[in-house]
Amino acid sequence: MAAGSGHGLKGIVWKRLKDTIITDCRKSEVWKILILDPFTTKLLSSCCKMSDLIAEKITIVEDLYKSREPVPEMKAIYFMTPTSKCVDAFIADFKSKPKYKSAYVYFTDYCPDDLFNNMKLYCAKYIRVCKEINISFLPQEAQVFTCDNPGAFRSIYSPHSQDKKKTLETLADQIITLCATLDEYPGVRYKKDGNMENAKVLAELVDNKLARHYELDDSGKKKVKTPAQLLIVERGFDPVTPILHELTYQAMAYDLIDIQDDTYKYKSKDGSEKQALLNEDDMLWVKLRHKHIAEVSEQIPQMMKEISAKKKQPDEKITISNLAQMMKKMPSFRKQLNQKTIHLQLAEDCMNQFTNNVEKLCKAEQDLAVGADVDGVKVKDPMRTLLPVLLHPYSTYDKIRAVLLYIFSLSGTTDENLSKLIQHVKIESDREFILNWKELGVPIITSPSFFSRKPTRRDRSQDERYTLSRWTPVIKDVMEDAVENKLDTREWPHQSECPAAWNGSGAVSARQKHKPSAQDERRSGSRLIIFVIGGMSYSEMRCAYEVTQAVKSCEVIIGSSHILTPTSLLNDIKALSKGPMETFTVEERSNA
Repeated sequence: MAAGSGHGLKGIVWKRLKDTIITDCRKSEVWKILILDPFTTKLLSSCCKMSDLIAEKITIVEDLYKSREPVPEMKAIYFMTPTSKCVDAFIADFKSKPKYKSAYVYFTDYCPDDLFNNMKLYCAKYIRVCKEINISFLPQEAQVFTCDNPGAFRSIYSPHSQDKKKTLETLADQIITLCATLDEYPGVRYKKDGNMENAKVLAELVDNKLARHYELDDSGKKKVKTPAQLLIVERGFDPVTPILHELTYQAMAYDLIDIQDDTYKYKSKDGSEKQALLNEDDMLWVKLRHKHIAEVSEQIPQMMKEISAKKKQPDEKITISNLAQMMKKMPSFRKQLNQKTIHLQLAEDCMNQFTNNVEKLCKAEQDLAVGADVDGVKVKDPMRTLLPVLLHPYSTYDKIRAVLLYIFSLSGTTDENLSKLIQHVKIESDREFILNWKELGVPIITSPSFFSRKPTRRDRSQDERYTLSRWTPVIKDVMEDAVENKLDTREWPHQSECPAAWNGSGAVSARQKHKPSAQDERRSGSRLIIFVIGGMSYSEMRCAYEVTQAVKSCEVIIGSSHILTPTSLLNDIKALSKGPMETFTVEERSNA
């Protein structure tokens, strides 16, 4: 996704960076060096390519923390987060013997006075520009952002956490920079929860910081609220969605295939190791990522046939090996074909996992999640649904996921029942996988007198196309209710309200398909921003696009501290009971 595609959050962020850093650079003809910290490296690579930088006379990109050769005749651009570690590294470049001719300094966010004064003290004569850009979030996709902080989960939910307040403060600051980048001053609401206060605390922090941010507007005018809403929810508000096996392409791939840093590694038919980046540069990925695997498996071979028809290839069965032959014969189609080959391989990998394991699991999972079977008959005894899963040689993680869905379906179980289940799955020494959900406010153990009111869900029986994909993430109901102005104010209190005509064109049904009057009515419509404390799943990200697509007059943007997969979430849950001083390793996760 480079400047070229320029749509969505990535396009907005790249424009913002061009209007500040790049515009300042253009003023001088000298070639420059760009120095980044780990966060700004991710930020920049998420929205531009090296060729975009070279076009702006930036020839070298360096790591702030690594030792670098001095280039005293060159000007250096520093784009960094305002932390003492970054500022110390910057000062070290100029304090004794300057490495560069001069420095243009850009911070992602507000720089504390003590750090700023320190820089002035040692480097004032070398600093030509010092600006705060106000972008401390990562534009992950067109309608998805993260705070690039998977550690926030432990800081917020661990009973031993010592930095919960500081973490919520930082997340609030990052959300403010998102609002500022979008030029929105939204009304703020949060999901009220008897057990958990984090959403309320974060909503207060965000609202106060927004008021301060727009009070200090450079133009001297006080900004009024825009017709946008920001909703804050906690991970525990829907524990089912991130645990289920999802059968839409992106969610399924990240759950079943080991994809690290959005990089899919695979073996080509000649045995060589290949890798592909799954991002918005790949238009085929953008087109397919939210489709059901059944459609993807049909569409890719179809596309292959179309290409071979164009080249008058004999219409033989499409396989990976004869694609390789085709690619050699037609260089002009190579890139297009390469993308299709990658997705043919990835879809094949997903389908192999599905037929070997997941298909049988999905039926039980869907029945437990939805509370009814395919024919709509209520599941009266969830244990009968769970038992076949426990008796089959599935992986421990798959069994834990099924046990959790069983417990969630009952809003908790008895101590005695839980002990039996834990013995069944043979995780006596790893009970935390299940017990620690209580830290998220999810009932795991209930007393016989406990009665939980299940939220009423929208009836989507008309929309169901696949029996193994009947569950809809709860966040989708919330998005649709918000767009239609139907959110209950007792459950969703206003921290602050936005202008009354919120959804831009009166209440519009999120399910009603209507043609936009202009090419893209959304521009003149309003935005709904949703922030999930504690990680969001790929299926929740998909909902933002689906609702936007259906409504047209409202753009839904979803964000969180990080993106999670079922495995990474279970590992994070288990790690919550470790003490503050214990070092622990949770498998490296790409989707942080």
